[in-house]
Parts: sequence; structure tokens; C-alpha cells
Amino acid sequence: MLAGGGVVCGVSRATFIPSLLRRHYGGASTLRCFSAPDHVGFVRDVAVTQPPAHLPQLLKVLQARGDKILSPGAKNGIIPLAIPLAENSSGAITAFLRWPTAPSGMEMPVVEVQRHGVWLLAKNVDQFIHRILVEQDALGSAESSNELFHASGDAGDKLYRKGDFAKSNVSSLDVYLLQKVGLFPDVLERKVMKHFEKGDHVSALVTGEFYTKKENFPGFARPFVFNAQILLKVGRSVEAKDAARGALKSPWWTLGCKYQDVADIAEWEDEQIEYIKEKITEEGRQEDLKKGKPLEQIVLDEAAFLLDLASIDGTWNEYVERIAECYDKAGLPDIARFVQYRD
Repeated sequence: MLAGGGVVCGVSRATFIPSLLRRHYGGASTLRCFSAPDHVGFVRDVAVTQPPAHLPQLLKVLQARGDKILSPGAKNGIIPLAIPLAENSSGAITAFLRWPTAPSGMEMPVVEVQRHGVWLLAKNVDQFIHRILVEQDALGSAESSNELFHASGDAGDKLYRKGDFAKSNVSSLDVYLLQKVGLFPDVLERKVMKHFEKGDHVSALVTGEFYTKKENFPGFARPFVFNAQILLKVGRSVEAKDAARGALKSPWWTLGCKYQDVADIAEWEDEQIEYIKEKITEEGRQEDLKKGKPLEQIVLDEAAFLLDLASIDGTWNEYVERIAECYDKAGLPDIARFVQYRD
């Protein structure tokens, strides 16, 4: 295994989320300016992917709960793969994550934008709306609940019936979410910590291991980071180190924390960063070409490495142009234009 994580189980980092999206849409090469937030048009024409069916309803729900709707092109200073949706009173930005490579049929996940990357909120729009409605219903505030349900429109009608949580007699809101809505990183992590609070270390470790199943959150490093943390908590430092190193084979901007926090558990100093810096030089590119690696794959790996480096200090703007250049050379001009787009 290379120290830089350029290969994951024989698969390039750039294709950790497999199946390259190679869509070339007529007319998509000319970007239009969005004078008012037009997220459906932005997703279709700039991000060049299928807008979620219930995107308009999601925006209304976010606005109804008090969030400020943002322009989808308000990407300055944040990870360039994000499509901003709204900002809450605490300044947290809810966005879509537009994977540059993705499996066929994979919907855009909903994420919270952080300085060092993103935190997964939900795997898709419907799951996120469903969760918001359940949580609001559980609070028991009739006025706020009515407002959100009205905003959700036909999407809400399909996803959740008001009062179902209370009627279910499920022991807790978190249990209901996991059983009836879907898997969420924060809910699973709370479940683990509750096991610890009860002194049930076996259940905590089992749940932590379940969290890391690759089909649960493909492409995201966070489950492996958290698993490393709980292994460390119970004194299994060797396993924790291995789990942390496994996490660093996924995109660093999906760690859910600072790179250094995970590198410390992995017992890595700067060798990982130095390896990546070497790989993105012209010398590194020529070395890969001599080994017979296709240029397309080399530049995709470079884009992945550049995103990793940008995530360390959150210096996204410094890397945008070069990341876009890599995608363009890889035959993904639509992704290149999307990465570069700013209001």
C-alpha cells in the first residue's frame, strides 16, 4: 500500500466512488448567471446532473424552519464540489455534494459544509425531508409543525404522516429515525455513545463496526474515523491505528474533523502529506506515465490529492483552478466548469 493512499485495495483514490460520470450535455458549456437562487437550473445546467424531484420542496422546508436560502453559486471559500442550499442561524451551510465520480443512479447526498470538508446529513433529499418532519413532529409544536408540513407539500405527504412517531411507541426518536427513515452518521454515533454511558462496551463496538460497512456510507471516511476513536477509547490502540489509516485512504474532506486529529491516531507525521505533494508534481506525473498508468487516471488522482491538500487548512480557493484543470484533462469538462463556477 502506498503511503499516500493513492490506491485503495487496488483501486485509485479518484475512483473510490466508482463509475466515471461521462455526461456531455448539449449547451452545458456556456454557463449562465443566476440572478436569483435557481437551484434546479443550477444542478441541471452547471453541476450537469439530474435535479432531485423534491428539491423545490426541500428549499421551502429549509426556509420554513428559519434558514436563509443561498445562491447555488455562492461557493467562494468552501469545497468546490458543494452546491449551497441554505444557511441556518448558526452559520452552518446545508448543501448538495456533487461527487465528480459516482455510481450509476446515486443521488446527490445532503451535507453540512465545514471548513475542512463536509459532514453527511442524509443520503438524498427525500431522506432529509423525512427526518426534518419526524423531528419537528416529535417536538410537539403544532404551529411550527404545521408550517413545515405545509412547506413540504406532496413530498411530505408521501414521506411521513403527522403523528406517526407518537403512534409507533418506539422507545426514542433516534431509534425511530434508524428504523423508519434511514441511517445517519450523527444518530449512529449517539447510539454508540449511549451504549458506553450504559457500560455496554460490546454493543458500542458492534455498532461502531456496523457503521463502517461500505454499503452504508460509500466514499465517506467519517465512519472509520469514529470507529478508530472508540477503539482508542477502550484501549485497543493497535486496532485504532489501523482504523485511522483506513480512514485516510478515503477523501480527507469526508473525515468529519481535522486531518491532524486522524493522523495522530494513525501515528503518521508528515509522510502522507509529503507523498501527495510529490505525486502532484510534473516529476510525479512523468513517473506514473513511465509505469504505464493512463494520463486520464493520473490527473483524476491529482484532483483527488489536491482536494485532500486543500482540506487540511480549508484553503479551497487556492486549489480550485488546478483541480478544474485536472478534471478537464481527464475528459470531464463539465465537472471542470462546475468546480470553477462562482457567483
